Amino acid sequence: MNNLFVYCEIEDGIIGDVSLELLTKGRSLANQLNCQLEAVVIGHKLASIEKQLFPYGVDVIHVADDPRLAPFTTLPHASILIKLFQEEKPQIALMGATSVGRDLGPRVSSALHSGLTADCTALEIGSHEDKKAEKVYENLLYQIRPAFGGNIVATIVNPECRPQMATVREGVMKKEIYDVNYKGIIHQLDVTNYVSETDFAISVIERHMEKSRINIKAAPIIVSGGYGMGSKEGFQLVFDLAATIGAEVGASRAAVDAGFCEHERQVGQTGVTVRPKLYIACGISGQIQHIAGMQESAMIIAINNDPAAPINTIADYVIHGEVETVIPKLIKYYKKNSK
Repeated sequence: MNNLFVYCEIEDGIIGDVSLELLTKGRSLANQLNCQLEAVVIGHKLASIEKQLFPYGVDVIHVADDPRLAPFTTLPHASILIKLFQEEKPQIALMGATSVGRDLGPRVSSALHSGLTADCTALEIGSHEDKKAEKVYENLLYQIRPAFGGNIVATIVNPECRPQMATVREGVMKKEIYDVNYKGIIHQLDVTNYVSETDFAISVIERHMEKSRINIKAAPIIVSGGYGMGSKEGFQLVFDLAATIGAEVGASRAAVDAGFCEHERQVGQTGVTVRPKLYIACGISGQIQHIAGMQESAMIIAINNDPAAPINTIADYVIHGEVETVIPKLIKYYKKNSK
């Protein structure tokens, strides 16, 4: 009752990074609320799954193990979560803003009439005063996300309905072990009590998954280009600089929409969230949508001809100038000094 639940995605016996990130944040929130952190794992061959989860401070693991539950299909997973949440009545339920979470979350929240905030960039605990009703709510989940195309940051609260549900993109939260020796309890679910035979009407006969050719999330150095690069040909300077310093290439939404770069390289709220050691923003104005995806970088260098560009407010170093002039000089002097 009133605990915090995290739905854990699993692939080939490995818990997804986004789920471990949510458990890390969930443990912190649960400590604030003085409640338990509980994880839900649904799939097959889940023996010893607790070894991956207990170190993140999980108090209870709800395990639904059945050959028909893997790979993921919507109906049985949704049925298990809906009935489990009806039984356990969590105050907060979190899941990743992945293809699975975006499929599952709305179904569960709709069935429970709880509401759902998608693509959150931050989660906090706080109070809320309803002045019209003259009522103060304590210990609510602040579900924080960019809104109106990234022009503002909205804080959304759900005072009445439970659970308070939110999805969070991978990379937004930090993934940290809480205690390597932490031990909780395992609650094995009887799948037949949660899923009807009609939920298994759809089965996966053959499954093909193509891994992404680009992995900017794990890159220690990223050079990103924005609409200020001017054209697809001009964007080549970003690739040239990245190749010179051994970096990966990123892009803003405006650059991707303009066709300068492929979507897989997009950094931001509707792209990838990154935390590199060095992030070089070239010709990027730095709207909230983009900043949400890279503001946790250890060091940020902005190259921009606009002294008032929003990116400058979070950059550690700002180079004022035209990108077509500055980037070739960076390449030239890097090569000169690295011999």
